[in-house]
Amino acid sequence: MKSTKTVIAIAGMPGAGKAVASNTAKELDIPVFVCGDVLREEAKIRKIVATPENFGKLMFQMRKDEGPSVMIKRLLPRISEAKSKIIMVEGLRSSDELESLMNNFEVRLLAIHANPKQRFQRLIDRGREDDPKTIAEFNSRDARELSLGVGSVIALADHIIMNDSTIEKFQQKLMAFLKNMLSKR
Repeated sequence: MKSTKTVIAIAGMPGAGKAVASNTAKELDIPVFVCGDVLREEAKIRKIVATPENFGKLMFQMRKDEGPSVMIKRLLPRISEAKSKIIMVEGLRSSDELESLMNNFEVRLLAIHANPKQRFQRLIDRGREDDPKTIAEFNSRDARELSLGVGSVIALADHIIMNDSTIEKFQQKLMAFLKNMLSKR
C-alpha cells in the first residue's frame, strides 16, 4: 500500500542546482534525503578515496550488486520514518529509481536545468572532493550520469525550473514551487 506522503523528487545534471533546492526545502522544514549521500556513506565504509573516478566506479558497482535503484532502496526506510507529509529526495538518476519511489509514495518530479558552462563553473566553485577539476572530468561525469538514465528522468518531470540566472532568482523560483506544494497538503 502506498504511503500518504508526497515525495518531491529532484533530478538534474551535476551542478544544476539540486543542493540549492534541498537547502531551500530545509528552510521550509521539508526533510531532505540525498541519493549522493548514500554513495558517500558507502565510500566511507569501504574506505574509498573521494574522487570523481572512484565514485563513478563505486556507483556502478553498487547498482550491479544491489540493483539499479539501490540508492532509493537504501533511502526508503528513512523516508518512511520521516514525520513530514512532504519529503524531498535529491538526485534521482534513473527511471528505476523513479519507479521505486512511485511504487511507495505519491511523487512530484522536479527537474532542474542549467547549461553545461554554468554547471562546470558551479562545480569548480563548490570544490567538493568528488567534483570534477577539469573539463575532461566534467564531460566524463556528464556521460556517466546520462548513461544511467538521468536524461530520461528529466524528460519525465512534472515541473522544470531553469537555473540560468542568479542564485537569488533561482531560490525565488524554488520557494514559489515548494510553497505551492505545501499549500496543496
